[in-house]
Amino acid sequence: MYDRIDNYIEKLINNSTPDAPLWNIESIRMGKKPHWNYIDGCMITALLCASEITGEKKYFDFAEKFIDYYVQEDGSILGYSMEKYNLDDINEGRVLFDLYEKTGKEKYKKAIFLLREQLKNQPRTVTENFWHKQIYPNQIWLDGLYMAQVFYVRFQKEFGGKDYSDTLSQFRNVHKYMLDKDKKLYYHGMDCSKTAFWADKETGCSKNFWLRAMGWFCVALIDIIDYIDDEEAKKELCGIFAEVIEGVSGYADKETGMFYQVIDCGGREGNYLETSGSSMIAYAMMKGARLGVIDKKYSDMGKKTFDGICQKYLTVSGDGDLNLGGICLVAGLGPEDNRRRDGSYEYYISEPVVENDAKGVAPFVLCYTEIKRMNV
Repeated sequence: MYDRIDNYIEKLINNSTPDAPLWNIESIRMGKKPHWNYIDGCMITALLCASEITGEKKYFDFAEKFIDYYVQEDGSILGYSMEKYNLDDINEGRVLFDLYEKTGKEKYKKAIFLLREQLKNQPRTVTENFWHKQIYPNQIWLDGLYMAQVFYVRFQKEFGGKDYSDTLSQFRNVHKYMLDKDKKLYYHGMDCSKTAFWADKETGCSKNFWLRAMGWFCVALIDIIDYIDDEEAKKELCGIFAEVIEGVSGYADKETGMFYQVIDCGGREGNYLETSGSSMIAYAMMKGARLGVIDKKYSDMGKKTFDGICQKYLTVSGDGDLNLGGICLVAGLGPEDNRRRDGSYEYYISEPVVENDAKGVAPFVLCYTEIKRMNV
């Protein structure tokens, strides 16, 4: 189906506007007003990458038009609230660097500095890691490393004197406190106060290994490695990345190359092969091999995973359109007034599974760009 994926991407952008993107299933289901958010950020990141590798200007033009809707001339951002101290809201900011570089529009630079201001004031845990959100006090989530640290590194590279020590320290802490050395997997979250209802009272970590959280972590590492230009820092991050890829690769489904929603529980009743996390890991494998960070064998493994996703979840509807299924809509830990989100196995497999949501589509498109790079 490779030859039809371009048409699938085009369908998504042709049927989307900045205030009503087809891929933001959460906003559609919940009736949210247009707002700055990480889901759109993931998709625009993928489209900019697709524009770069294919040379198709339509992808860049759509991305610029989309972001223009949200970023005002004074650098303020529609639907963004710094006071929430939500790391998810930093993610979409990573596209501003490319747009500023290519268009020279000052409003993009102003928006970059606005988001950097949030990180300056972001509450921190006792380990000096960013809180994931204001509503999640003292908590580190793997998701947050992708949401904030890729932007942070790009800022430090362009405007911050190339000081990456804070990012490096935060990854070190996650490696120290959130890695299960026996299973070679990272827990979804950690409450440094060890008081959250879902947290282990001794370690502060959550109960299970959620696939997409691992995916966010892998993609954060390889994207940062691609940008960072401090060789010592890069070497340390490469070591963490190689270790996590080696660990997670052992859990791949032998037939499809995909990974399970709860990674280490393949075959357990209710568990399923999930698209978004599988795509993220496949992208990280292929990009890591391309950059020479990990063995070339992982390029083949990543491609097998991508092919498995295509075969299992990329389907043709009655009208001939492609749809991408098998995507977990959302999963999290808490807050206190939402005890269903307790990090249990039963919780992770209970969340809705949807089609065409950008949390799955965006990494799928990024995988596709890596496939295209192989053939350039």
